[in-house]
Amino acid sequence: MNTALRQYLVITGNYWAFTLTDGALRMLVVLHFHQLGYSPLEIAMLFLFYEFFGVVTNLVGGYLGARIGLNRTMNLGLALQVLALAMLAVPASALTVPWVMAAQALSGIAKDLNKMSAKTGIKLLVSDANQGKLYKWVALLTGSKNTLKGVGFFLGGLLLMTAGFRGAVVLMASALLLVWLSSLFLLTQELGKSKAKPKFTEILSKNRAINVLSAARLFLFGARDVWFVVALPVYLHTVFGWDFWKVGGFMATWVIGYGFIQTIAPRLTGNPEDKKPVVLWAGLLALVPAVIATGLMAGIAPQLAIVGGLLLFGVLFAINSSLHSYLIVSYAREDGASLDVGFYYMSNAAGRLLGTILSGWVYQAYGLGACLWVSSGLITLAALFAAWLPDQRTAPA
Repeated sequence: MNTALRQYLVITGNYWAFTLTDGALRMLVVLHFHQLGYSPLEIAMLFLFYEFFGVVTNLVGGYLGARIGLNRTMNLGLALQVLALAMLAVPASALTVPWVMAAQALSGIAKDLNKMSAKTGIKLLVSDANQGKLYKWVALLTGSKNTLKGVGFFLGGLLLMTAGFRGAVVLMASALLLVWLSSLFLLTQELGKSKAKPKFTEILSKNRAINVLSAARLFLFGARDVWFVVALPVYLHTVFGWDFWKVGGFMATWVIGYGFIQTIAPRLTGNPEDKKPVVLWAGLLALVPAVIATGLMAGIAPQLAIVGGLLLFGVLFAINSSLHSYLIVSYAREDGASLDVGFYYMSNAAGRLLGTILSGWVYQAYGLGACLWVSSGLITLAALFAAWLPDQRTAPA
């Protein structure tokens, strides 16, 4: 096994382990605090620092990766997630809103350090001449990550019912601690460290392709989270009457399927040579939440409209996400790639922040149908920005 493949497997293994705990923790927080009587907007506010510090982390994390190496930023992310889980293992009386928000802030920093390190690491392990292989490796990493995030949703619901909130976070912290200790010895010491020490002022991208793609990514992920983060789990529990096991299991199945589609996206789209596939797939995706909302207004059975529509949304969103993930790695510069990738995932985190806040507020004020219309509008904006992308062949590497 060559060195590049070994490093790819270590990076992917770290990313998998982290993602499992991240997905489980999100489901634990949503369901546990809904059980305690928190409103949808109050639950969304628990994730406010998680998403906000994800924005900051991606912006600064790319700079840190170029300065100190991606191995160190990835290991730092694992350590911070262990600390965040440990903070939530306090007695129930100590789980105040500020304390939970602080723990979520640490988790948000950890998640985006880990993601930025993993995505950038692949750029450095595959030559620019082999774009087909790069697309496949990125799709495999992203798809497998989301599959495990779905397993994490299922795990979160299961652990909440069997071990309780405190027992669940203790178990996850212990397992991730072992992963972190292993990673300290397995990752290459200088992975991703820039030869030319970048200045802090370079954290903002000056590349038009990166900036336009980042704007499209912001609206794409805002469109997903505006109905997926808070509105959908609460709707399934309160309107459909599903228990936590069913809610966690259904959302886990959706994310697992979504991750699988991401892994095979290169077979469905081919290797994109220009912006046309990105615009086309975004346009198709924008239609789905609008059709679901129209079906609900027309009196179609909610179970059919939402479950069926969500499956189609998952397929199209997975393809869109894979195309975006490939393009950012392809567009990124060779030396100091983490700066470009970090800036891009800063926009990704900003989109999640926007979607999370809107998910709680719009659902509480206007219901799930309104969340779906907002989602369709945000995806339309993502498609419009994608139409401004330069041709990939002429984009600076």
